[in-house]
Parts: sequence; C-alpha cells; structure tokens
Amino acid sequence: MVDPGRCPGVVFDVDPEHELADRVGMAMVRLNKMHAQVTHQMAKQGMDKSAFVLLATLSGLGECRSSALAEAVLSDPSTISRQVAALVKDGLVERRADPADGRASVLAVTEAGRELIMTRRRQRNEAIEQVFADWADGDFKGFADLFERFVQDYERVIPALLTYRGTGPRAEGED
Repeated sequence: MVDPGRCPGVVFDVDPEHELADRVGMAMVRLNKMHAQVTHQMAKQGMDKSAFVLLATLSGLGECRSSALAEAVLSDPSTISRQVAALVKDGLVERRADPADGRASVLAVTEAGRELIMTRRRQRNEAIEQVFADWADGDFKGFADLFERFVQDYERVIPALLTYRGTGPRAEGED
C-alpha cells in the first residue's frame, strides 16, 4: 500500500534524528487531506470552512469588533470584512452598536448561528466517536490528552516560527 502522505516513486531520505517529527508531519498531511474532503462536503452544503471558523471563533470570543476577530484568526481585516458580510447576510451574525463607542459596531453570533455551531459540533463529535469506537476508553482519553497538549504547543510555537522565517501574518515590513 502506498503511504498517502508521500508521492509514489519519490524517495524522501529522512534523517534518523528527525524520524519521529517526520512521522507526525506525514500523519498531519494525511489528516489535512481528509479534512479537505470534509471541507469540500461542507461547502457543498452551503458552509464555507473559513466562514465557519469565523463563526465558531466569534462564538468563543463573544461580542467583538471585526479587527479583534481578524486578529484572533490571524487574518487580514479586509478578508474578515467580506466573510463577515456573508455571515450577516445569512443571518448567522449580526452587527450591533459598540457599547464603548456608539459610532463603531461589534459582531455577535445570532441564535441561528449558535444553533448551526451546536449542530455541526454534535455531528463532528459523533464522527470522532465513530473513529475511536474500537479504542479502549483509556487509549481514547490518553490520545485526547496528548493531542490537546500537541495542539497547544503547536499554537504556541508555529506563529513565532512563521514570523521568524518571514512567512507569518506579521512578517510584512519587518527587518
């Protein structure tokens, strides 16, 4: 069987010192490919992945300005503005007067938006539980604990690495 994370016929020599990192990285490639398929199916059902990420992030943040939402998802404010406009049009997000400055507005998830998030979260959880159906409870819990730890460290390290290498969101204009 061909490893779906690798290109058939192409041999990659991995330094034994980096073998474990390569295994994790290639598993992430495979996971990302599967995630792309799920994203494609979501788009067919009318929900763009980036729009859903914004909706879920806004739900977690609570009422906030568009600039704060853009910062939270490490995106450009103009991109966020276009995506938020679509969410407002779909009735999933609403604009409200900013209590701190009535001239500005804040974004808030509507009841329809909260219902969509809850429905998608339930569907996601049911799918994940199917993946782990044959795992012992302790193995499932252990994986969840280690995976949360991995993601936390990944979130901490990667943005700084991207900025250091000049490919991150704040790299523009830096010397």
